Amino acid sequence: MGLEVLDETETSVTLGLDENPLLLISEVAESAPVVHTDAGLYHSAILYPDAPALAGVLYNIATVAPASYGGSADHAVSLAFYFMDPDGNGLELYTDTPEDTWEWNKDGHVTMGSAPLDPNAFIQEHMGSTPSEEDTVMGHVHLKVGDLDDAREFYADTLGFDITAESEGAVFYSAGGYHHHLATNTWQSAGAGVRGADASGLGGFAIHLGDNEALASIADRLAAQNIEHTMSESVLTVNDPWGNTVRLYGDSA
Repeated sequence: MGLEVLDETETSVTLGLDENPLLLISEVAESAPVVHTDAGLYHSAILYPDAPALAGVLYNIATVAPASYGGSADHAVSLAFYFMDPDGNGLELYTDTPEDTWEWNKDGHVTMGSAPLDPNAFIQEHMGSTPSEEDTVMGHVHLKVGDLDDAREFYADTLGFDITAESEGAVFYSAGGYHHHLATNTWQSAGAGVRGADASGLGGFAIHLGDNEALASIADRLAAQNIEHTMSESVLTVNDPWGNTVRLYGDSA
């Protein structure tokens, strides 16, 4: 994938690009393997600035680790390719289609499809072009949850995300008019509760709000619902209903 090691200890490594951390991977001795019916991570989704940047990474993976490939799709708002890491964690690599082609309805929902996308044709079309120098970022996180109503209540009603799409067994959330920064589904995990303390997989994820007033409003809603959380400087930490740690950063964190 070409990610850079930004920090490393005996039991963890932070990976990213251009000093921008994307993934923190920790080794937990004797942890239980990922169980796909558990709540937790469906995939982390890394957003590349354009098709040539993504094509170069896809070519490297196809050369070095072709067995990790799990599929691809044209989602109308994005072109996405799916992989599985050595521990069974899902990974999406994608680039957005032009924003002015996204179709929104009067309810604020965006049209997202799942049309076929040939990875070989994509690589061949874009490998010869110069990639953008814009940043590669974590575009969204997609979670497996036990109940979509509980997910809506936590991520939309309490944390304040807008719901931008709903399909059978899945809800998509966003802030600021993006197609989605977060998704939740019950395709494999309906009825799942909090994973065991020794379970491997997702530990948590970070959301950068860039707004201390928004952070304070979230803290007020959490307090009003008696949801345990901590606030340290401009960082709010809370667990979602399935035990995933969510860290929200304000404008000075």
